[in-house]
Amino acid sequence: MHSFNIGHRRVGPDQPPLVIAEMSGNHNQSLQRALAIVDAAAAAGAHALKLQTYTADTMTLDLTEGEFFIADPDSLWDGSSLYELYHKAHTPWAWHQPIFERARQRGLLVFSTPFDASSVDFLQRLDVPAYKIASFENTDLPLIRKVAATGKPMIISTGMASLAELECTVQTARAAGCRDLVLLKCTSTYPASPDNSNLLTIPHMRELFGCQVGLSDHSMGVGVAVAAVALGATVVEKHFTLDRSEGGVDAAFSLQPEELAALVTETERGWQALGRVHYGATAAEEASRRFRRSLYVVRDMAAGEVFDRDNVRAIRPGSGLAPGHLEAVLGRKARQPLKRGTPLAWSLLD
Repeated sequence: MHSFNIGHRRVGPDQPPLVIAEMSGNHNQSLQRALAIVDAAAAAGAHALKLQTYTADTMTLDLTEGEFFIADPDSLWDGSSLYELYHKAHTPWAWHQPIFERARQRGLLVFSTPFDASSVDFLQRLDVPAYKIASFENTDLPLIRKVAATGKPMIISTGMASLAELECTVQTARAAGCRDLVLLKCTSTYPASPDNSNLLTIPHMRELFGCQVGLSDHSMGVGVAVAAVALGATVVEKHFTLDRSEGGVDAAFSLQPEELAALVTETERGWQALGRVHYGATAAEEASRRFRRSLYVVRDMAAGEVFDRDNVRAIRPGSGLAPGHLEAVLGRKARQPLKRGTPLAWSLLD
């Protein structure tokens, strides 16, 4: 597993996790809202903004019956046809350029998820620094080959993929020219629950495929993402909106600005806390050693007086002998008069 660059930013275990704000359809078909989402993502400290590049016609057929219609009371999109849903959620291709320009002006990496060959060709003209493959397309091997052939880094969500399917996807990407790869652990439910996130897959996937692994997270809050970083996630992607109460196709499981800011802060803290295997006091802890317990004279003693449990105790601070030496001290005599509050040292014992 190696670190690599996506645009101007290094991605890898030696860097804070890359936090990607996924706009998806949260622009609610307003370019001004889309640009406001860019600004809010940058203000919250996100490192990258991601779009989705498709049209309703590149995704499905304009039918409103059978499997083309969502009739599921547990779904956020119950009562919509697939065509209607994708038409409502898609980002018009004419908007990509102004969104990309605003993101770059704000210092954000910006790229997209293509859903077919035509969208890859379109994004190539925009000089995207990377490509994201959605979970529902991770078995679309022609699309995988098309994207891999660009030579750009690939980020692939693994939602629903079996191990055999994932093996085929990774082999296909590598054979077609992908060198820099991140697999994202993903649970394709909306929202996802923490108990269905199975984050222990992250280190297992990293070991199996020898690549960086991250998280595409549809759960609420930031707890799942922080846990993923503790397990080695180098990329975290979350859907983002200005205000969930304003609605939108993905609003219900999207972060708001203050939550995205917390995600950026807490995932970096989690990464910083990993550190290395270490025992004993750190340099920062050295000053705290004085607050350990140690052996002190707790009653004035005359020269020759025997140490016992009434005149010597383990108390704070830590300037005397370690408490573990108490049994070796008891029964010995004071070499000189000792005042209450004297830290014991071997030189004070006869």
